[in-house]
Amino acid sequence: MDAKTQAHYEARAAIVKAMAHPTRLFIVDELARSQQKCVCELTEMIGADMSTVSKHLTILKSAGIVADAKRGSQVYYRLRVPCVLSFFGCVELVMQSNAQQQQKLLA
Repeated sequence: MDAKTQAHYEARAAIVKAMAHPTRLFIVDELARSQQKCVCELTEMIGADMSTVSKHLTILKSAGIVADAKRGSQVYYRLRVPCVLSFFGCVELVMQSNAQQQQKLLA
């Protein structure tokens, strides 16, 4: 694999890695439902302290999954590229396929 190809796959892996946490998956789902949320809303929904939620949002932002906008003292987040939700659809299909395979083994 040449350096350019390696860099391409490393960039893909960084995006997938950023989403590889239940809280961050929840954040992406919530932003998909509501278009945008402030940190305070997400903190309340998640039930974690603001610094923990902010760290999760920083990881998502660094990966290019979310964008932020400051309004007064609040920071609002939105999905930067909504097509990331297509990935979730694919994950759900894999989960269904795995469940079906397990059912076949039990039958």
